[in-house]
Amino acid sequence: MQYTAPLRDIKFVMHELLDFENHYKTIPAYAEVDKDTLDSFVEAGADFAQNELSPLNRSGDEEGCTFDNGIVTTPTGFKQAYKQYCELGFTSLCGDVEHGGQGMPISLGSVISEMMGSANWSFSMYPGLSEGAIRTIEHHGTQEQKQLYLTKLITGEWSGTMCLTEAHAGSDLGIIRSKAEPNADGSYAISGQKIFISAGEHDMADNIVHIVLARLPNAPQGTKGISLFIVPKFSVNVDGTMGDRNTVTCGSIEHKMGIKASATAVLNFDKAKGFLIGPENKGLNCMFTFMNTARIGTAIQGLTASEVAFQGGLNYAKERLAMRALSGAKAPEQVADPIIVHPAVRNMVLTCKAFAEGGRALVYYLSQFADVVAKGEDKDQVAYADQMLSLLTPIAKAFLTETGYESANHGVQVYGGHGFIREWGMEQNVRDTRIACLYEGTTEIQSLDLLGRKVLGSQGKMLANFTKVIHQFCQEHADSDEMGQFIRPLAKLNKDWGDLTARISMQAAANPDAVGANAVDYMYFSGYVTLAYLWAKMALVAGQALANGTSEEKFYTAKIKTAQFYFAKLLPRTLTYVKRIDSGLEPYMAMEIDEFVF
Repeated sequence: MQYTAPLRDIKFVMHELLDFENHYKTIPAYAEVDKDTLDSFVEAGADFAQNELSPLNRSGDEEGCTFDNGIVTTPTGFKQAYKQYCELGFTSLCGDVEHGGQGMPISLGSVISEMMGSANWSFSMYPGLSEGAIRTIEHHGTQEQKQLYLTKLITGEWSGTMCLTEAHAGSDLGIIRSKAEPNADGSYAISGQKIFISAGEHDMADNIVHIVLARLPNAPQGTKGISLFIVPKFSVNVDGTMGDRNTVTCGSIEHKMGIKASATAVLNFDKAKGFLIGPENKGLNCMFTFMNTARIGTAIQGLTASEVAFQGGLNYAKERLAMRALSGAKAPEQVADPIIVHPAVRNMVLTCKAFAEGGRALVYYLSQFADVVAKGEDKDQVAYADQMLSLLTPIAKAFLTETGYESANHGVQVYGGHGFIREWGMEQNVRDTRIACLYEGTTEIQSLDLLGRKVLGSQGKMLANFTKVIHQFCQEHADSDEMGQFIRPLAKLNKDWGDLTARISMQAAANPDAVGANAVDYMYFSGYVTLAYLWAKMALVAGQALANGTSEEKFYTAKIKTAQFYFAKLLPRTLTYVKRIDSGLEPYMAMEIDEFVF
């Protein structure tokens, strides 16, 4: 399928819903970024995504990456597209100016990432991993490390990775075995094997800078004994030029269900020279800088899956003729009606639309807090933004990837049997987005993080920060007849959110396993309420535009009608999650382990 950047909706969220321009004025580092600057970047990104990346999406999936004795070759056209991507300045967009970056806000980077990912998610993985490496070195590296690595990473001449996972450990980083032995020159010899390393080896950049978790000798057990290291593929000389090949090699690449044009490598470190970044035994703390960036990126993948499913499903549903509407022919001049007239098809298309546009609002909203955390100067403002980011990141990552996967399946279903055939692009969307629910912390792990660490772990403080925002919004519009259809259910669910949290806390006091039992249901409930708040705000903005007079009545009317669909047909799913949570722990735990048989 050919991707078309939804520029009108992107600009609606940026300018009308979230007012990026005035948001930037509250952050001195971004105060000069105005609407025209934003639009010029977004339009350039749309052009590149549509005309360069989208045509490579299917061919990249079919060709995939190839592996030959440690050498990985990306699909035809990828290397050239990456070079152009760098030349257009997209790799340097959000980098620090002192190291060659353009100093643009993270929220603008998220907009660009959405379009690149919708057009070709596999391609977007390569610069996406570099972005996390850049953030980690910016935050935790020494001045010397910044001078050696940042400029080339920011220009895209070099790329970056994060190397966490090991075959025996998976998401349990506390049991990793990779070792870091001190060398006489102050460096470290890194030994071990890492798996599932996205962009771990490829032919698009001159050097690859690996950010690696490993253990120092006599380090404490568990996550408190992990340190973080920079391990370049090629050593870097004091003048910044590349030196000898380091002893890190690619043992293989994975044969995957999807994102086949993104190389997922097994990397072998054989006393490879590495350099400590951040304090000893605090590697996981430093890595969270990288991981939060990656989790926002993965939330974007969920959004892109919904957008691709919506675009593909809508185009097909308008053109495909099948049967007549039960209420009478809608296209009597045709042999049958277009399937968009059938309520069952509309349900699928509208679900994709609601998740895509709601997801866009959530990612951009989340990214505004990331802007403040990155460059804000008011300590209270930064602390508040950090707490909001901490709460909303696991919601965005888990909820948007799961709803993105749901949307991707709807995209196939709209096409019927044709959706199962490769040339339409819908089955690729399903395969590509399935990983989003797994990497950067599975849905279950993100849900545990949300409920256990962020909500209960803060004694409800982080949740209260956000529910207060929703409560204030509901109070401001409580007397509006037009908004009543949204405000009444939203206000009730916002109160229910606090009550539900209290009930889970009581369950957990009796049995800590209640946190794990309820976490995923709680995440879904949280996600639906969060999107309800954003959809209510979008309906408000659209209603105001219509009241003020506009030449875009169809756009704003469709926005309100999509909000009505969300509240009527999707938001009631919260009732199911409340019922499941209130049913308690026993249904999960009643069976003994030896009773699980087949």
